[in-house]
Amino acid sequence: MTALKASQHVVQRSGVIFDADGVVEARLTVALPARGRSICGDWCREILTGTLLDVVSRALLSRALDMSALRAHVLSVEDQAWLRSQLSERGAVAFVKDGAILPRASGASDTPMDAAKAIPFASPPSMAAEFTLPNTGRITGMLIPKGITLIVGGGFHGKSTLLQALQLGVYDHVPDDGREFVVTDPTAVKIRAEDGRCVCGADISPFINNLPLGRDTTNFSSADASGSTSQAANVVEALELGAGTLLIDEDLAATNALVRDLRMQALVAADKEPITPFVERVGTLAGLGVSTVMVIGGTGDYFSVADKVLMMDNYRIADVTARAKEIATQYVQMELPPPPPGNEAVFERCTAGRSVDLRSISELLRQTEGRVTVRRRDSITFGNARQGAGGDVGGRVDGSGEVTLDLGAVEQLVETAQTRAIAGAVELLGTELARAGASARVRDVLQSVLNRMEAEGLDTVSKFGPVGDLAMPRIMELAAALNRLRGVSFRS
Repeated sequence: MTALKASQHVVQRSGVIFDADGVVEARLTVALPARGRSICGDWCREILTGTLLDVVSRALLSRALDMSALRAHVLSVEDQAWLRSQLSERGAVAFVKDGAILPRASGASDTPMDAAKAIPFASPPSMAAEFTLPNTGRITGMLIPKGITLIVGGGFHGKSTLLQALQLGVYDHVPDDGREFVVTDPTAVKIRAEDGRCVCGADISPFINNLPLGRDTTNFSSADASGSTSQAANVVEALELGAGTLLIDEDLAATNALVRDLRMQALVAADKEPITPFVERVGTLAGLGVSTVMVIGGTGDYFSVADKVLMMDNYRIADVTARAKEIATQYVQMELPPPPPGNEAVFERCTAGRSVDLRSISELLRQTEGRVTVRRRDSITFGNARQGAGGDVGGRVDGSGEVTLDLGAVEQLVETAQTRAIAGAVELLGTELARAGASARVRDVLQSVLNRMEAEGLDTVSKFGPVGDLAMPRIMELAAALNRLRGVSFRS
């Protein structure tokens, strides 16, 4: 039998179904044994009439379960969901509980670091907040307000660890994970540079303009985007879906897309530089209701535009906003130009929403013979799915009719089961929905698919009928997959 190990995150799954009549349906896969072409009948009988019944009794019958732990799990998840729902009302984008264990056991593990070795999180007094949870009661921690928040500090002091906890705070967590009450705006999106990804029909003009040879950036497409153009596309694609918070780590971003200092401004005239750095747009985005939380360690140019500056020092956090503002006035490294007229309108235009040509998805499925395979969280293969074969970043036909969609840079995709559901959703878009209409607004058609999965169950995207290995993705990750799938056409 194949056991699907759940992650530290709580997501809607197809493995166990509760219906309106109180019936519990558990789904699992049993690989029946054989030697060559001969079925091992006795072994099969042992599995189906012995092992399987033992699994059922240990996993589904209450007498075999720790009911107090099960109740604690349910109450914890309820409290986390409630806490996340309170963020907007409190004018915040995230909350981190005092005592949270943010570091993981290792870079290859999502389980918490040994509490005896980790430093529990403690909020700076100036940002301390209190909530009364429906089940657990009083809780305290750090409330990150809407606006522009910087996380600074020396290397290896915990900046990225905090941001990684925030980017996964869009999900609830299992008890004892350490991040149970680290909750984030559910529309938050991690932004990064992604050299080589494909981009189609994106309006990146707020960040990239006046390209050589007059190339249009209001309807930009590239089979091999650079760091700066891919980052710009990632931002506008997130805004297109209604993202309310952008999460950025300087280490993973394109430097020239973040800042342009005075020396470079003096050497390269403004009319020769097509890139408008993020530092010149982040304030406009905040004015439009889009917050930014950014890890920054190499430039202080964001001090002047930040609302909050937090410093990580030996895994302990402090509010250093006042000192950062003082430094910003003492050491002027760059002068931000005033926002051009109609600056807000530029973002409103680029986030109005593209249309996706559903027929292009149908054609991709036809070329790859409708074969879609998911073996890992970060990859979907369309075509033969030969072991070890694959296309380039973003998915490229490799000459054999195979396309590999690389989702390695989509960091908020947390389970292979979510990737399977995304693959099924793409097939649904290219078959049934393509027959109903040639094109549709990206946000609308993807939301309709998710609504259908919510109402009818995750099986709606399974061509094999009821299965137990699917999990619900967010619209952000579903769109990220579609945006990176070569051959899919979008129109601005």
